Amino acid sequence: IAKLNGCKKAILKARSPSCGSGQIYDGSFSKKLIFGDGVAAKLLKENEILVFSEDEIGRLDV
Repeated sequence: IAKLNGCKKAILKARSPSCGSGQIYDGSFSKKLIFGDGVAAKLLKENEILVFSEDEIGRLDV
């Protein structure tokens, strides 16, 4: 849907197992972080959509 609508950038929830980019919680509810991308973030990146977290909003050049 994002690609069909011409989206170029997405702002997703930092560290979320589905939306995180770069680091995500491991899903054990122990607040342990692991390196990697969440499911949605990975799919967006594979479709050439830039992914940012809410922590990075101030650095976006929109």
